[in-house]
Amino acid sequence: MSAASLRTRPCHVACVMDGNGRWAQRRSLPRTSGHRAAETTVIDVIEAARTAGVKWLSLYAFSTENWQRPTTEVDFLMHLVRRVVRKHAPLLHARGIRCRFLGVTDPRIPAALARDFADLTTLTDANRGMTLTVAFDHGGRQDIVEAARSLIRSGVPADAVDERHFASHLPFPDTPDVDLVIRTSGEQRISNFMLWQVAYAEWMFPPVLWPDFRAPHFLECLRTYQQRDRRFGGVPPHVNGDPRP
Repeated sequence: MSAASLRTRPCHVACVMDGNGRWAQRRSLPRTSGHRAAETTVIDVIEAARTAGVKWLSLYAFSTENWQRPTTEVDFLMHLVRRVVRKHAPLLHARGIRCRFLGVTDPRIPAALARDFADLTTLTDANRGMTLTVAFDHGGRQDIVEAARSLIRSGVPADAVDERHFASHLPFPDTPDVDLVIRTSGEQRISNFMLWQVAYAEWMFPPVLWPDFRAPHFLECLRTYQQRDRRFGGVPPHVNGDPRP
C-alpha cells in the first residue's frame, strides 16, 4: 500500500448490515436463512478490515427498533448471535481484536447472551489490534439522550458544555468519529445508527445484499473512499478564484 493510501485509509469504518431478509426472499427461503447466511460475511469483513489496517470497525447488528419484529425472528437472532459469538471468540482473540458491544441494555436480551457479550469483552480487553464494536440493541438517539442525562447528573454548568465535553459522556468516548459508513443492499437511510459519530462520515451504498457482501466489495469501498475529497464543510484555498497558498 502506497504512502498516499496509508494517509487516506479510513481509521473507523462502520457497516449497516442490510439485506438479509431480501436475500432470503429472493431464494424463497425464510428470513432466518438470510440471517444465518450473514455469518460468513461478518467474519469475512472483519478479516478484510483487519488486514487492510482499519483500526476501528463497527457493525450494526440489532437496533432498538428491531424489537418490533416478529417474536420468532427476534428469538432466532438472539440464539444465532450467541452461537456466532461463542464460535468465533477464540479467533477474534487470536487476531488481537478488541471486542465491545454498544447498547445491550434492554432486559429482553437473554441473560446468557449478555454474559457471552461480557465474557468476550473481558477476554479481548487487553488486545491492541483492531477494535470491533458490535452495535446490539443500539439506538443513536438513545445514546445522545443518555449522554445528556449524564451531563445533568454530573452538575456541569450549561455554559461549560461543548462538543468535546458532551462526547465524553457518550458510550465508549474513546471511539473516534466514523470516517466511512457502508450500508449494503442499496438502501439509503441512517437508521438511527451512531448519530453523533457519523456527523462527517462518507457514505457508500453498494447494491449487493449483506449475505453476498465479501472482502473484495469491502476493499472496493475503501478504494472509493480514498478517492474522495473530505473537506468537512470547507473548500480548498484555490477554489472560486481564491489564490493558492
